[in-house]
Amino acid sequence: MASEEELTAARLEKAGQLAQHGSAPFPNDFRATDAIEADRAALVALAEDEAARAKLPTEDELPAGAGPSGGERSLYGRVVAKRGPFLVVRTPYGDAQALVRPEQLDTDDARGQLALLDLADHVLVRGHAVRTRTGALALRATHYRHLGKALRPPPAKWHGLKDVEKRYRERYVDLFANPEVAEIFRARSLIVSTLRRFLDARGFLEVETPILQALRGGATARPFATHHNALDLPLYLRVAPELYLKRLVVGGFDRVYELGRNFRNEGVSTRHNPEFSMLELYVAYATYEDLMDLAEALFGAADAALRERHPRLRGGRTFDLDATWRRVTLRDAIAERLERSRRGELPPPPFGATITRRTLDEPATLEAACEGADVDAVTRKQLAACRSHGERLFVLYELLAEPLLTDMYRTPDGASSVPVFILEYPFEVSPLARRSDADPAFTDRFELFIDGREVGNAFSELNDPNDQAERFRAQVANQARGDDEAMDYDADYIRALSHGMPPAAGLGVGVDRLVMTLCSQPSIRDVLLFPLLRPEAE
Repeated sequence: MASEEELTAARLEKAGQLAQHGSAPFPNDFRATDAIEADRAALVALAEDEAARAKLPTEDELPAGAGPSGGERSLYGRVVAKRGPFLVVRTPYGDAQALVRPEQLDTDDARGQLALLDLADHVLVRGHAVRTRTGALALRATHYRHLGKALRPPPAKWHGLKDVEKRYRERYVDLFANPEVAEIFRARSLIVSTLRRFLDARGFLEVETPILQALRGGATARPFATHHNALDLPLYLRVAPELYLKRLVVGGFDRVYELGRNFRNEGVSTRHNPEFSMLELYVAYATYEDLMDLAEALFGAADAALRERHPRLRGGRTFDLDATWRRVTLRDAIAERLERSRRGELPPPPFGATITRRTLDEPATLEAACEGADVDAVTRKQLAACRSHGERLFVLYELLAEPLLTDMYRTPDGASSVPVFILEYPFEVSPLARRSDADPAFTDRFELFIDGREVGNAFSELNDPNDQAERFRAQVANQARGDDEAMDYDADYIRALSHGMPPAAGLGVGVDRLVMTLCSQPSIRDVLLFPLLRPEAE
């Protein structure tokens, strides 16, 4: 078997020979007009329509010598298969087949170019649509033209590039080798455009805020640091646009959103990429409860668009978006997990302490229970790092309840999990959220989980400048203790709040995770065209 270097050398030689047949290896004089683009799309649709194909003539029924006359069509794209005289041409709409016999082509140059064809080359064929003996569509070509040379051979396994690392690194090959991968990214584009249309139709204003920021803020996350040479100014890539969007609410934009990239200097996993897409929106004169209703409608609109255009990607789901979405407080989720474990309905918790719903409201009792628990070293370290009752509750929630949300909240028949809003996070872990009027130890905040993934975070916004200043000072104190995810003190934001921000609520949606969830993809890398990878070894 020839090596890749030998195959490439052979293709280079063919590229040099094309000039003898009236074509450069990389010509640039073909124009896809709207008319022939529509023609190509119609051909692909015809290839998939059995009833319409049955009305086509066979090759034998086509008048002999049929040439450039009424009924001719154009097909162009990348050749992905050769079966005798048949070429399979891949287009953005799907595949269509051309029947190209040298003796039926209109010029010697066309025949010469056809003889130099390799898989993955780009070509144009023109002719009449016919029905093959097997009932498939074929465009019987009277004209053939070379449009672009592929100097590297396609993957040996043409019908599926399987090496996962190679797929992510060479996405340009992955997309044309695996049509199902290209479908995911078409679906992603549809979901994003649907989110925009949904918000635009409800009076939201789309804006752009700075990606380069002088302070760390908007979320607790480790930022990427950079430097502006002309101003000799240290800067950060934003971890979130939140504080700038809320400045706009102060300025009178009552409904505002941004859909863009955020950057967090964190590890890479199936759910995390250091560069990711986020939708953040803010509504004046609203609460986080209003945003639960908005989130259900927003996600429902995206899923409806997916159902219409890409139904295949919705198959195999283990969750049901049409079921009633649950709303559960963080403390109730912990208590329910422990109670159901005691009843044998869920696995036993990772420590032996007896904790009840009442214990969760008693700081001293809960602290004693955690200190006396039979836990592993990692869990003990996490609990020992807690400096408040709220932090301890949050760690317990992440250890006990969050990993089992899909088991705890299901449809009445138990067949599918349902989306769940986890409410009332402790204020210590919610530095930008408004405290609850009913219990100031907690905030008016929710996180939304679907299929076990956190896909949304929202809260009633903190608009008291004195309270916010105190939260910022607490964040700075955390920095001094070594917390590299803590925020800076943003004096200008405090000044903005001092001008009077109306009561408001904000929602952040992880777009990548939403696409993963709706399109049934297991890893964030499967919905990012170019995920972060280590440099390729020489």
